[in-house]
Amino acid sequence: MFEIFLTNQTETQLNTLKNDKGLQKKCKAVKKTLGFMSANPRHKSLKTHEFTTLKGPKGEKVFEAYAEQATPAAYRIFWYYGPGKKQITIIAITRHPWLKFEE
Repeated sequence: MFEIFLTNQTETQLNTLKNDKGLQKKCKAVKKTLGFMSANPRHKSLKTHEFTTLKGPKGEKVFEAYAEQATPAAYRIFWYYGPGKKQITIIAITRHPWLKFEE
């Protein structure tokens, strides 16, 4: 199992999904994805792949996982391994393809 860390930005993004009645379906998909990521960040349904145009704060490889597929404005989760072993830091929970990275 991997321990999941959320940045302040991703906590805000997740809370926005939780608190908006119109985004409840997307929130459920994101939570399900985080569960899969905790068990296996390379789970087949996540379609995890490296997101080469972005690096973590210490140069870490950043990956993209699908929370939704074949959906307008489908949600994606951007993350990297760390800070320690068996840990993952989520840096963005956002609609594809928009991404704004902040520490």
